[in-house]
Amino acid sequence: MNKYELMTIYPIEDDKFKAGAESVRSILAQFGTTIDEEKPFGDRDLTYEINKQKRGRFVLFTIKANPSKISEINKQFKLVDNLLKSLFVKIDEKKSA
Repeated sequence: MNKYELMTIYPIEDDKFKAGAESVRSILAQFGTTIDEEKPFGDRDLTYEINKQKRGRFVLFTIKANPSKISEINKQFKLVDNLLKSLFVKIDEKKSA
């Protein structure tokens, strides 16, 4: 299990945000991922329009996941209507210690 940061962007409407965040948590649990931290980053302007949205609600997850499952998780994320974008970044534990 490697440690990752997962930045996610959702629509700013509360119902769409809650549905999108719940879908992300569900998909992560489905693939045996553990969520260490979930940190909201608030609503921000997007650099470019995504799905006709000019603003998004950002949330940063710190997770532990099997590296072989990341591509499959990304495929599932693309099916979530209320998730505008996501990005996995591997945390190098040698440098962070």
